[in-house]
Amino acid sequence: MKLIYQQMLSFFFVILTTILIVSATIFSYSRNSAYQQTWTQLEGYADNLRDDAMQVTNSQTGQTKDLQASFLRDLEFVLRDQEVSFTVYDATNTRVYGDPMVSAPALNKSTWKGLEQGKRYRQETTQNQTDLTPSTKKRGPARTFVIVPWFYNNKMVAAVIVSSRVTQIQASIDQIKNNLLIAVIVSSIAALILSYFLARFQVSRINRLRTAAHQVAEGNFEVQIQSHDRDELDELADDFNKMITSLKVSNEEIKRQEERRRQFMADAAHEMRTPLTTINGLLEGLAYDAIPEESKGQSIELMRNETKRLIRLVNENLDYEKIRTGQIPLHKKEFDSVQALHNIIEQLTKKASDAGDKLKLHAPDKLTTYADYDRFVQIIFNIMQNAIQFTQNGTINVTAKDDYNSTTFIVKDNGIGMTEKQVRNIWERYYKADPSRKNTKYGESGLGLAIVHSLVEQHHGTIQVQSELNVGTTFTITFPNKKASEKNDTNHESGKK
Repeated sequence: MKLIYQQMLSFFFVILTTILIVSATIFSYSRNSAYQQTWTQLEGYADNLRDDAMQVTNSQTGQTKDLQASFLRDLEFVLRDQEVSFTVYDATNTRVYGDPMVSAPALNKSTWKGLEQGKRYRQETTQNQTDLTPSTKKRGPARTFVIVPWFYNNKMVAAVIVSSRVTQIQASIDQIKNNLLIAVIVSSIAALILSYFLARFQVSRINRLRTAAHQVAEGNFEVQIQSHDRDELDELADDFNKMITSLKVSNEEIKRQEERRRQFMADAAHEMRTPLTTINGLLEGLAYDAIPEESKGQSIELMRNETKRLIRLVNENLDYEKIRTGQIPLHKKEFDSVQALHNIIEQLTKKASDAGDKLKLHAPDKLTTYADYDRFVQIIFNIMQNAIQFTQNGTINVTAKDDYNSTTFIVKDNGIGMTEKQVRNIWERYYKADPSRKNTKYGESGLGLAIVHSLVEQHHGTIQVQSELNVGTTFTITFPNKKASEKNDTNHESGKK
């Protein structure tokens, strides 16, 4: 069943149930009001005719002198349209007046005792039922009646039963019932129509989401759903709009990464083709003895360098994927990072000299750092190498210091610097801040800083970069101490669970 019909039936049954409950309440109230009004009227007759219908001669015994039967008959004649009848019992519970053809209950001891206490009794009908005493089982037309005690000097002297046929009451009730039935039918038709429009309105709002979802599935991330912040569907529309925005950003990021991947593949192919062509040419020269004997050593050295270059390209890609996916475990320990920095500077001194750069270290005699030694060296080595790559005839300052709960390393150069856009993107794989240098000796893959960023994150450290175009760049790396690092490791494992 379609949602619109489900919604329509739901609305219809809710409205119909409400209508039936209201109708039943109105019918019950009207019926009770009709009986209450009749009972009040009959009690009024009983109260008003006491002095005119009976005279009391002995207040002690409640003995009556004369029952004005003619007066009661005249009154019954006057009220014949209402079919009112009277039945009177004296103080001894003896019936002294009443039409034997009219069904009226006898008064048992319990009833009589209640009357003596001033109680009044009301009964809806005497038809086909036993009334007030097991000894009376008269059948007759449906009547309603009241039993009212008569008192004289605070002593009950008689009891009167005033009854009336319920024909008129039933006629009124039937009229109310018919009117309510018509109202229910009309209301049900109106409810069905209203339910359809309500369901159609709700389903149309859902269809907007469905249409928008279909457009998103086809690749349209520009669609937005209008929201009025009225209910849960509007909240769903807001969440849907946020989802579309997120998907749009993700899709753009995927496209950007794919473009970089294609660029990387083109660059890698270019970079690999050059050394492979060189190696192949040298091998052919050696095979056909086309290379002079005195040049063979140089050719072999050139092939070794080109082979190392190819290996570096492959290893950087493999390392990045392993580091990114956490496949390389960290063996963290405390060590003297100043000694490690001296070793790194020693390795990079020649490369710095080739670029006309100077390397300067500002550090205490000893600085304890908690990290994976090999990965620490890889991080600092990559950043310093990056500084050398983009600095010509400048100075690269390396500062190491101890903070409150971490060790901090600052690599600052006065090279070409970067724009704000380049700074935002340097941690992304395959990105090169200076595409014109894609063929430089140390910038083949664009993965170096991406690897550095992933390694620092795995150490629960931080890395920040500040740069100004044509002024220089500053990298700041922090490694938490042993206590803070172990706490972070514990929290990380708990988060996985």
